[in-house]
Amino acid sequence: MSKLSLSMIVRDAQRDLPACLASVRGIVDEIVVADTGSTDGTIKVARDFGARVIEIPWEHDFAGARNRCLAEVTGDWVLVLDADEQLDPGAAKTLPAQMALQSIAGFQTTIRNYVLRLEDRVWDRGAIPNDGRLPEAQAFPAYVEHENVRLFRRSPEIYFVGRVHESVGPRIVETGGKLGFADFCIHHFGMVIDAEHRAAKNLFYRDLGRWKVLEMPHNAQAHFELGLVELDNFGNLEEALDLFDRAFILDPKLGVASFFKGIALLRLNRPSLALRALQDAERAGHATALVAEACGDAHYNSGDFREATRAYELAIRRSPHNPTFESKLGLSEVRLGRVEPGLRRIRRAITSQPGVPDNHDRLILAMVWLDRVPEASVAAAAKLDAIAAPAATDFLRTASLLARQAQWARASNVLERGLRLYPDDNTLRQGLAEVSSNISANWAISDVGSTT
Repeated sequence: MSKLSLSMIVRDAQRDLPACLASVRGIVDEIVVADTGSTDGTIKVARDFGARVIEIPWEHDFAGARNRCLAEVTGDWVLVLDADEQLDPGAAKTLPAQMALQSIAGFQTTIRNYVLRLEDRVWDRGAIPNDGRLPEAQAFPAYVEHENVRLFRRSPEIYFVGRVHESVGPRIVETGGKLGFADFCIHHFGMVIDAEHRAAKNLFYRDLGRWKVLEMPHNAQAHFELGLVELDNFGNLEEALDLFDRAFILDPKLGVASFFKGIALLRLNRPSLALRALQDAERAGHATALVAEACGDAHYNSGDFREATRAYELAIRRSPHNPTFESKLGLSEVRLGRVEPGLRRIRRAITSQPGVPDNHDRLILAMVWLDRVPEASVAAAAKLDAIAAPAATDFLRTASLLARQAQWARASNVLERGLRLYPDDNTLRQGLAEVSSNISANWAISDVGSTT
């Protein structure tokens, strides 16, 4: 029977490591942990689980660190996990049969990245509602899947490449090895960390990404990865645009790079150029639901609601039952004059995913555009009750809609509720002062009226 080794690099992972190592207990035959400079109890935790720990210097190179660890393992097969990951319990049943496949050199493994919102994405993949497969992950509403080679044969020819977003996959392909698909998944919790740690992590990955581009100036994937960091984590739209453009020039088959070029152009309010980039993505084979959705957004922002409707319909055909696509299609239909069918679509989207703020916003926007202010205020108030964390602007908009109907007391209550959450928000405070002055004026009019 084949021997399975777990290979890991860690640093200051005392909190997460116990659950990770517990998930492989009885499954792996060997645990080798390379510690890159922990100052907490990480090394003790690893040794308590029977791991062999080697201490290595951190040289700002994930592939280098992983290869140092890989050189120490002795198994026939290697499983790779990070400290903030857990192996799915079902892997115990499927791993032996997969390792018995003589024709396979490595397995693409599905990784479930847990996220805090249904509208989150990883790269160009949207979130999937959490099915509760792992009890430890039930607190999170959704996850986004991606694949990476995490199980592979130990061989001198197979090693990690890439300073960041490192993988053994390229080496397996380059050496003529065959990749299969794993029958198990890995659960990843690294995307649900607090804001402070996320910000530090983003800076760290951006620095490594910049080094990777300098080291691999003709590598399209390196440019693409750095572009995503600049786009998603720092909002550097022009820099991200240049990186996506360069990636697509280097590899015209990398349609996902042209897709994100289109996204960057959309955010820069250049819809016609965005459409060209999105069409390039389609021609390169990246014909996804998100490309169709982005085309719809470009047409909508250009005022071409008919073409926007067609694009959103295509997105729904590619990904049926997507509430976001349906709400966008509904708003386009409203703008085309198909008012009631469009409103029904938006309401269905809200019913399906009541906690998604954007779907509520589309209903409010539709009602305002139709000059149905009372219904807009009802929709705005419903949003405040439905979503987990209303913004200060949500309270201000709801109060404004109520004020347009001279519902001063209700507007005041909404603003006071907002100030309890955002006590230092000057716009809410100013709005409350204006509403209070109207209440006082109305009381004065009422008093005058009562004496005549």
